[in-house]
Amino acid sequence: MASLDDKQVADLYKNPVVKLPHLNELKEIDAALRLKSSDEEIEFVHEHLKDVIKAYQRVNEIIEPQLPVKYPRTPGFRADDDAWYWKCDVKGASTGKLAGKKIGIKDNVAVAGVPMMNGSKILEGYTPEFDATIVTRCLDEGGIIAGKTVCEDMCFSGNSWTSSSGPVKNPFNNRLSAGGSSSGSAALLARKEIDLAIGGDQGGSIRIPSSWCGTVGLKPTFGLVPYTGIASIETTIDHTGPMARTVKDCALLLEVIAGYDEGRDPRQIPNIEIPSYSQLVDDGVKGLKIGLVKEGFSFKEMEDDIAKLVRESATKLTGAGATVEDTSIPIHDDGLAIWTPAAFEGTYKCMVQGNGTGYHWKGHYPTSMQEAHARGFATRPHDMSFALKLVVIIAEYISKNYQNKFYAKSLNLTNTLTMAYDEALKKFDVLIMPTLPMKPLPLPTEKDDLHEIIRLTFDMIKNTAPFDSTGHPALSINAGFSEGLPVGMMIVGKKFDEATVLKVARAFEKIRDGK
Repeated sequence: MASLDDKQVADLYKNPVVKLPHLNELKEIDAALRLKSSDEEIEFVHEHLKDVIKAYQRVNEIIEPQLPVKYPRTPGFRADDDAWYWKCDVKGASTGKLAGKKIGIKDNVAVAGVPMMNGSKILEGYTPEFDATIVTRCLDEGGIIAGKTVCEDMCFSGNSWTSSSGPVKNPFNNRLSAGGSSSGSAALLARKEIDLAIGGDQGGSIRIPSSWCGTVGLKPTFGLVPYTGIASIETTIDHTGPMARTVKDCALLLEVIAGYDEGRDPRQIPNIEIPSYSQLVDDGVKGLKIGLVKEGFSFKEMEDDIAKLVRESATKLTGAGATVEDTSIPIHDDGLAIWTPAAFEGTYKCMVQGNGTGYHWKGHYPTSMQEAHARGFATRPHDMSFALKLVVIIAEYISKNYQNKFYAKSLNLTNTLTMAYDEALKKFDVLIMPTLPMKPLPLPTEKDDLHEIIRLTFDMIKNTAPFDSTGHPALSINAGFSEGLPVGMMIVGKKFDEATVLKVARAFEKIRDGK
């Protein structure tokens, strides 16, 4: 018997990563796809697959690059609190811009060695082995990761009751919603348990809870802050950004987490200069022009007291030297409709079928997170929230009967929507409207039917969702209170001009607080 070399011996003991299917399996696939291949063609595919499997085997053997873990930590412990999922105490550098500040990390963001649930039993039990890029940046600047904040089930709700760990209560009234899906981040800021927080935003999920909890939350320009190491909903609307109690702290956190991520995130534009946002916020607004978008103040869900309060609050900026006037952007009325096909079908293809990462983008895929999603969706799809089940059923129906026609048209119309906002922003430095049309909604009870539950889940996003589609920076700041509850004012700016958005927010904050 001829002797084998070392490689041949090693190959004898390899466990195949892809099993060679039976011919009948390939015939069943061919039939399901209506390809009508001949027996000869199926046999050729079977034989050719042997070589393809060798390539997959080799890909599996090569060690892939990992996101770095630079600082030691212990896993912490499961928290017995409505707004915390997991508590920990991960310390970074001894000095830096965030030295000593406690930061809550939304539980769709990976922190190495700390369990991650993404609000869902689908992912429960998963512990990432890597830090998301923004987590590393916070630690590099001396921040302390205090824990993972509760988020909604797979981050797919504007309310704060779908998380598998239970509802997050509004800090001003525990029978009301804190808003979602970054519910825990905003609630903990309002309760002053943390100094800063990270949120995520695909339809308003930073700004909604910021509005209902009376805090500050910024959805940055699409691509300004890297999404690397964060569970995805749909890659064209994925945003992550800073949340804080004050504009200055929000600006400081943005300053730390913004910037190019070495090509790991294709949403980003290289060589974008990151200014010192925290130093620029006090520059004032003298000479700036502010447009109040009529369509953002008047639609059927809009409560009169909210429209009145936000208009009055925005008008106060004239006292700081700004010009404030009405403007009309008619297509804003269609913004939510334009967002819907991309959000529904994209969520299904990216988060559910794409297992939390999706396909067709060049960058860093967190493969262990992808595997955890895949196992969860394969073994317990029934554990999805009803809101997500609704999206899955609708998206599968649309996909089967209309393919990707409406997803494609949604993205084409997003260009039209973007140009309309850009045109308005040629005349105005920022645009303002209420963040949400209503004050905090009640947490649902067993008396609520499914119609009411879905209303409570999605009815608040008409003003927020369009800017996830277009990618413009949008910040929510507390405009004041009505009936004892906070009301958010949303400030929208030109792409990559977060500095002006923050200046306007800071100027209003000073007026509001009498400084």
